[in-house]
Amino acid sequence: MPTLDARLEAVLELIRAEAHADIGSDHARLPVRLIRGGRVQRCIAVELNPGPLAQARRSVAHSSLEARIEVREGDGFAPILPGEVDSASVCGMGAHTIRGILRRAGESLPPALVLQPNDSALLLRLWAHEAGYHVRAERLIAGYWPYPVLRLERASGADPAYEGVPLDAALKYGPLLLRLGGEVLRRQVWDDVVRLSKVAAPGRASWAELETARTALNVLDSGVK
Repeated sequence: MPTLDARLEAVLELIRAEAHADIGSDHARLPVRLIRGGRVQRCIAVELNPGPLAQARRSVAHSSLEARIEVREGDGFAPILPGEVDSASVCGMGAHTIRGILRRAGESLPPALVLQPNDSALLLRLWAHEAGYHVRAERLIAGYWPYPVLRLERASGADPAYEGVPLDAALKYGPLLLRLGGEVLRRQVWDDVVRLSKVAAPGRASWAELETARTALNVLDSGVK
């Protein structure tokens, strides 16, 4: 069974569906693990670039899972039909790129998404607000930098994850992560406070970022649940 790094293991743990699409699947190790672990029954691995596309096909063939994992060439959700999958994952890209993929998906967007950006998840939490998705689970994985992992589910009304936590801090650092606390998040917030304190000045964007980081630190210190 293929091994995954810590960030993709966290993604794996947040996926359970009948049919799942892994967008930008690269080596297709995640789909193979999802099938082998019984977390999904059928998977579509989507890859645009020729090299990774060939690698994904080899990985699926080597695992003898061609009947349950279909590798499709295409950009984002373009190869996915509306209603074809119950959930999808988009991992290992910048949040701006992931948001663009989600905005272009149209009716192919499934009711559940697991996203792992390689930078701040702020843009994705803002997109979720606009698109009618609620934050159901969050992880922050230590690595070369902290990797956020989010599970979003389509739902109506206000997102209860944001109740009782300051909105700016929750959007930047994660409403559920602020409640969970943990050393990885605390170190990230503290590093932001230290870095921004050196450059922030009233009236600049960096000043607002510093205030957001200080607010997040206060939430962590208060132990809000």
